[in-house]
Amino acid sequence: MKVGVPKEIKTHEYRVGLTPGAVREYVTAGHKVQVETNAGAGIGSTDDDYRRAGATILDSAREVFASSEMIVKVKEPQPSEWVQLRENQILFAYLHLAPDPDQANGLLNSGCTAVAYETVTDAQGALPLLAPMSEVAGRLAIEAAGTALKRYTGGRGLLIGGVPGVQPARIVVIGGGVVGTHAARMAIGLGAEVTVIDRSIPRLRELDELFQGRARTKFSTIDSVEEEVFSADVVIGAVLVPGASAPKLVSRQMLSSMRKGSVIVDVAIDQGGCFETSHPTTHADPTYEVDGVIHYCVANMPGAVPLTSSHALNNATLPFGLSLANNGFAAILENPHLRAGLNVYRGRLTYKAVAESLKLPFSPIEQAAA
Repeated sequence: MKVGVPKEIKTHEYRVGLTPGAVREYVTAGHKVQVETNAGAGIGSTDDDYRRAGATILDSAREVFASSEMIVKVKEPQPSEWVQLRENQILFAYLHLAPDPDQANGLLNSGCTAVAYETVTDAQGALPLLAPMSEVAGRLAIEAAGTALKRYTGGRGLLIGGVPGVQPARIVVIGGGVVGTHAARMAIGLGAEVTVIDRSIPRLRELDELFQGRARTKFSTIDSVEEEVFSADVVIGAVLVPGASAPKLVSRQMLSSMRKGSVIVDVAIDQGGCFETSHPTTHADPTYEVDGVIHYCVANMPGAVPLTSSHALNNATLPFGLSLANNGFAAILENPHLRAGLNVYRGRLTYKAVAESLKLPFSPIEQAAA
């Protein structure tokens, strides 16, 4: 199969769909890999590195899209990219369609087959292609919060870990999944006072055991969320409903009772965000203020550390990508985990949570492929 890797064009997105090491695996398996020139510049990989791995270097994204049977990306296709997709072409990337009707319509109109990293599953029902970026984003969330708390950025002027005799920051993590766990771990390591809120009692037990009393755990109710958010210096939004829009757990009204100069980091912004006042930002302009509360809502947080992120992502995506390259659409029909990743097929939405969020018709894969 001809596999294409265009350069990412989202603002300050430096990751790459395939590293040179991953390209070598595809080429060894008998596939032709076509990489846009300078696609790997953000991770320090030159065109010559890709050539040595067996790739062909093309001069433009247009050439990559036009001549490839499968496109491997990191972030969702931008408007100039989705118009280049076509029927019988496979797109393998993060999509996050639920809060993005424009992209959804673009993919539907293209007729392509779109497999979303974020809904591919594994034998345990987990999301193995989302997990590595969730790990990165969870850790970065605390770094971002530390910067946003500084007085010159509009924050309270608070050091996350405090110093002897001075209280550290109070950090509340809403959601105890991969993002929340890694955010809590980083915050604990810096010496913050940490609370994790989640709706799963078994998960709260696991977190209590994991952190051995270094973080408090609370069951999520309206009262508990309000109580913790109102007294927090930092609130990390780490809620995930696979494929669907994130629930809004902190309302605009609640902001008026939060501390002035406190910080919200909405890691769920790719799925629409879990704070009512959230809207996507970029690394070029990452924060804004609403009612005295600083909001950090960068939609591609792991793009800030592309070397770490690209290799972590490729480690996870490689076996699934090779399966698609080896077997085409048949891989999706034969592998239930890839089938879970299928969001769009020939003009139909095949992931129920996405269809429900967008209020569009849902077509089970059996019906869509009939």
